[in-house]
Amino acid sequence: MENIKSAPKKKRLRRIFFWAFLTLLLYMWVVNSSFLASPPDGSPFLLAHRGVAQTFHMEGITNETCTAEQIYPPEHPYLENTLPSMRAAFAAGADAVELDVHWTKDSQFAVFHDWTLGCRTNGEGVTRDFTMSELKKLDVGYNYTADGGRTYPFRGKGVGLMPSLDEVLTEFPTESLLIHIKSNDPNEGKALAAFLQPLPKERLAKLAVYGGDEPVATLKQAMPELRVMSMSTMKSCLIPYIAVGWSGYVPDACAGTQLHIPDQIAPWLWGWPNRFMERMEAADTRVILVAGSGDFSQGFDTPADLNRVPEKFNGGIWTNRIDRIGPLLHKKSETK
Repeated sequence: MENIKSAPKKKRLRRIFFWAFLTLLLYMWVVNSSFLASPPDGSPFLLAHRGVAQTFHMEGITNETCTAEQIYPPEHPYLENTLPSMRAAFAAGADAVELDVHWTKDSQFAVFHDWTLGCRTNGEGVTRDFTMSELKKLDVGYNYTADGGRTYPFRGKGVGLMPSLDEVLTEFPTESLLIHIKSNDPNEGKALAAFLQPLPKERLAKLAVYGGDEPVATLKQAMPELRVMSMSTMKSCLIPYIAVGWSGYVPDACAGTQLHIPDQIAPWLWGWPNRFMERMEAADTRVILVAGSGDFSQGFDTPADLNRVPEKFNGGIWTNRIDRIGPLLHKKSETK
């Protein structure tokens, strides 16, 4: 008799649970639906990885691969991380240029990608074992080859082209730059802070820094107003956002920072794209869309790649071929 009386009660509880769950799902859909969000204002901005650079085969690439030894046949005369390549990137339509820095023996920052010199140049060793003037004597195009070493099209053309960070900031006093600290040495973060702190506020607003957790944390502690990104800052923002972002909550760790979001992962973020971008803009968080899974700096480098960028997206687009994508994207903007 007691079981018969409790049956309707259990049925009511199941019905309440069902409608509560359905209401929660509906709430999550409404709160995170891009269809119901206002389209973001503005156009996407282009971030040129290493300026105008020679690109290379990605098959089988690892952290130990010397990419200078597997470039595609050259289509332009520029070498990455040089002043001419940065000038060409801005001329092609880049809104910002990414560059890599390493500490030198005479306490400067050399703009160069690799930790060691042997892959690209006619030198050996690491940058911090040399002064800036010694590094300028190297040929930064010495070992580039597209045919397995039969020819070296840039040999002899890169002598003196490795710039210092000071030279880059002098050459581009108002342009946006993304500085990549290649090491995980906290002392480099401290040194970079000392280098950047004398700059005026309006110049710092056009700069961002990313790299290893330790130097970025040290830099951010010294310069809390500077926009930074590291794997640690990304996790601090995105892990709690993935957990509770369905509610519209944006973690405090996201504020005033920068996110590099692989386009294979982006659709899994709550509210992607319009709601997500709306929330990040409100938190003064800059979003850069990178291609693929985020491995090895893949970019949006072909017209077909751009088809994967959400319509009305107004964040950054990472590209390794600004010479191709810049004119194409700006042409599309003019026809809209």
